[in-house]
Amino acid sequence: MKISIIAAVAQNRAIGNDNKLLYWLPNDLKRFKNLTTGHTIIMGRKTFESLPNGALPNRRNIVLSKSKSNFAGCDCYSSLEETLRHCSNDEDIYIIGGASVYTQAIKIADQLCLTEVHDTPKEADTYFPPYDDWKEIRREEHGKDEKHAYEYAFVDYAR
Repeated sequence: MKISIIAAVAQNRAIGNDNKLLYWLPNDLKRFKNLTTGHTIIMGRKTFESLPNGALPNRRNIVLSKSKSNFAGCDCYSSLEETLRHCSNDEDIYIIGGASVYTQAIKIADQLCLTEVHDTPKEADTYFPPYDDWKEIRREEHGKDEKHAYEYAFVDYAR
């Protein structure tokens, strides 16, 4: 089983505000879709509730929730440990948020697939856990353009 964490993070590690993503970056969304399609995604309840159309297509959707056990189109478990017991050894798993799930998963993840946005938002209430002890293995820089208001980089990290 390979566990990857995927997120878009600001320079101060901010990832959200009011249960919404901070940045609209079409290339980040394309990368997310390319990496996660055909695989398993694990998210917390609030992340699931923030999805505009519910479960993401062409992926096994798993929601972590202690308070609710029925999410349309998803498996649901009460803990990350329980979830992983219901995953097979050959599954590629992507942790897609939110902050508390990232904090639990970063201790056991194999890689981070981050979009590092070259910005520090004025308002944020949700942050990605520190990852200073991870080793950068790939970086792809992107500038601003008509669809992207910020410079950003796709950066992959390994333990």
